[in-house]
Amino acid sequence: MNIARFLSSTATHYPHAIAVEYGTLRRSYRQLNERVDALVAAFMAAGLKPGDRVGFFLWNRPELLEVMFATYRAGMCTVPLNARFNAEELIYHCSDPKVSLLAHGPEFGAIVSEAATQLPSVHTVLSIGAAAVVPHAQVLAYETAIEQNAGATDNTVDVAGDTPAWLFYTSGTTGRPKGATLTHKNLSFVTLSWITDLMALTPKDVTLHAAPLTHGAGFHAIAATAKGAKQIIPETTAFDAEEMLSLMERAQVTNTWLVPTQINRLVDAPSSQVRNLAALHTVVYGGAPFHVEDLKLAISVFGSKFVQVYAQGETPMTATYLPHAEHVLGDAAVEERLASAGYERTGMEVRIIDAQANVCPTGELGEIVVRGPAVMLGYWNRPEDTAAAIKDGWLHTGDIGMMDANGYVFVLDRMKDLIITGGANVYAREVEELLLTHEQIAAVAVIGLSDRDWGERVTAIVVTELGASLTAEDVIAYAGAHLASYKRPKQVEFVNELPLSAYGKVLKRELRTQFATR
Repeated sequence: MNIARFLSSTATHYPHAIAVEYGTLRRSYRQLNERVDALVAAFMAAGLKPGDRVGFFLWNRPELLEVMFATYRAGMCTVPLNARFNAEELIYHCSDPKVSLLAHGPEFGAIVSEAATQLPSVHTVLSIGAAAVVPHAQVLAYETAIEQNAGATDNTVDVAGDTPAWLFYTSGTTGRPKGATLTHKNLSFVTLSWITDLMALTPKDVTLHAAPLTHGAGFHAIAATAKGAKQIIPETTAFDAEEMLSLMERAQVTNTWLVPTQINRLVDAPSSQVRNLAALHTVVYGGAPFHVEDLKLAISVFGSKFVQVYAQGETPMTATYLPHAEHVLGDAAVEERLASAGYERTGMEVRIIDAQANVCPTGELGEIVVRGPAVMLGYWNRPEDTAAAIKDGWLHTGDIGMMDANGYVFVLDRMKDLIITGGANVYAREVEELLLTHEQIAAVAVIGLSDRDWGERVTAIVVTELGASLTAEDVIAYAGAHLASYKRPKQVEFVNELPLSAYGKVLKRELRTQFATR
């Protein structure tokens, strides 16, 4: 099998259908498929082989889809890289899986040049626009590589179902992110489940990619490709609500994947209630908390177009869902379920268990565990972490929840020390460890506080060294020098000491309560 066959099949059946629209650029599925074939030939000519890891450091653009499908077609494994990474983060996320080829966009030549000196595994760089300077690697110009291999025939590599296809970097309480290994079988099931549970796509559909394709939108893109939908990628890297509403109206967008932060901004936009979005039938959302009152407001503005998904990178986009029919107002019983994460997806199993792995009675709190074809193969080169996360086939999510009598799952808290802000995962320990390297910080706890715009805002509770003269701005600036912008604290509070349990563990629940109204 090979999930790249979704593309080749669509190119055969709908060769002239528009695959990608990016500003004035239009490419058909036949053209997209031919460019992917050329890229595979370029990969092979550069010395890559099946099983190698390919990183791409790109904002949303057509080339991201091309690199992604070429990597699958060649039997290699994608390593999507957040476009907001700094050099330190780029080095880690390429070093851990030993990336062989790194593709980068025109904005990132300088940062790739800086990082590449510490990336000995990278022997090939594929540059769009301004090329990186990497003395130890061959640097290929993207369009030149495609032109030189134009006319390459279908070169899809047949792979076993458990062959790694996507390393989705995620983490829990252990600090550094881990690569959740998603296989061709995983992604094939996730794609079919997307089409079955979330939205019935056809070649007449118009898909908008307004969220990063390196994350949840990337799974949406595979589904859209499989069904021949037109995929619109905005040229801007920033999410401007008015621009997005205008694009959705003009292009008659029928479906999109958004995080709650983006939906709130659309709702708040002055023109949200006068736009003609009659073509829009589905907005899938997830990746962050969506406060019930905000969700009700979104439904009142846009109608019953929403579908919620709950899952983790370890079981991408596929654990539970709350479908269109549950996103209606006026029925008290139905509205109560808007606070839930819905019920288990087709082909998946979800349970709530206690500390002894016994299934909890209805309504009782426990850990949410998931089993099914979407669950990852394991963490990349981390057998101990894999064994701790997957037990008897069940993925232990680390999330605390309960299930009602009708099977609806309510996610109430997180065992993992994870903050979700604007749809992006921020791991508190990573931020804490960085801040503790500041000579004037004696102790720190990083928590997420409820925020209507961001879902949660990263908040640092700081204890300074005696005599220190540290300001909130100093702390934010220090974090910003070492971490991506979305990870740096948006709020800093100073305290004399952190509340500790009898075992010396910081009581973050107390801190969340104390600072919730700040």
